[in-house]
Amino acid sequence: MNHSIATALTNPGAPMKVRGVQKRFGAFTALDNVSLDVAAGELVCLLGPSGCGKTTLLRCIAGLEKQDSGELYLGDRDVSHLAPQARDYGILFQSYALFPNLTVEANIAYGLAGTGREEVRQRVGQMLELVGLIGSEKKYPGQLSGGQQQRVALARALAPAPSLLLLDEPMSALDARVREHLCTELRQLQRNLGVTTLMVTHNQDEAMLMADRIAVMNNGKVEQYATPQEIYDRPATPFVAEFVGQGNWLPFRRSSDSHAQVGGMNMRLAADSGNAASGRLFCRPEAINVNPPVHEENLFPAKVREITFLGNRCRMSFELDQLPGHALLAELAPEAMPRLGAQQIMVALPPRSLQVFA
Repeated sequence: MNHSIATALTNPGAPMKVRGVQKRFGAFTALDNVSLDVAAGELVCLLGPSGCGKTTLLRCIAGLEKQDSGELYLGDRDVSHLAPQARDYGILFQSYALFPNLTVEANIAYGLAGTGREEVRQRVGQMLELVGLIGSEKKYPGQLSGGQQQRVALARALAPAPSLLLLDEPMSALDARVREHLCTELRQLQRNLGVTTLMVTHNQDEAMLMADRIAVMNNGKVEQYATPQEIYDRPATPFVAEFVGQGNWLPFRRSSDSHAQVGGMNMRLAADSGNAASGRLFCRPEAINVNPPVHEENLFPAKVREITFLGNRCRMSFELDQLPGHALLAELAPEAMPRLGAQQIMVALPPRSLQVFA
């Protein structure tokens, strides 16, 4: 992609603010006092399960649904009650919503009504180059692959040079290999353009790969709004911990400020792990050290239940001798497999990897 073309194609991205947005459908609360700030040029993912409110929030921002209360700002403009066409955004739907009877170039030009013919021709040519579809302008959507259709829909959304780009599950119709490639491509394009972007997805891998920040939503609320690394390493709630990535849970009772009793084991906790007196300890599978070569803290005997080969890693199910019947997971590199010949192993749960939830 020509970077000079990319930087000339959009207005500078505008910051977006969501303030106390409420939305109900009858007795069902779809959005419960949601507030969110998106910086200019930032890509933010709304991540969560079906029915959590993420698409409803996107539709309220787009003006396709009217919020019951709350305000929406794009830059310094209050767009809370403006018609969709007055809000200065481009949108890419899950279905792409291309016109099957229009050519690629006509689809891209659709949002440029009222613009001079020569300017439209130049703009369409720029957008085709931007998304890598030069030579496809006379084709119809039915002649394109799913990935190519998505590029056309993206070009159409970007053609009017919006201050905000809204993406509603844009990768869901694509197979895994194409999806990963286009995620990377779309992210690079967004960075080059500098367009502020809000993307809805239920796919945590997409969110982790693309987002500057992720808003994890559940039951109409934002449970955590942070960078992908912060959300993965230090989830704010049990829901976030369970929804994003794999995790282990251990029942505990605090025995001192720095230690917790788990079954018959006394585990040391990090100073910033949390201060609840009892509840559950959370630990990522890859944080567990199996048969460490040197002695580590929180080192306990365990029995291997099952080992699953996953290509670039192995997943091991095990149970601690002093917490029988409680299955846990560890992930390790395939080269560690020879050390797991015996069913009896030692596992270390580093204090820094344990997080306390009440």
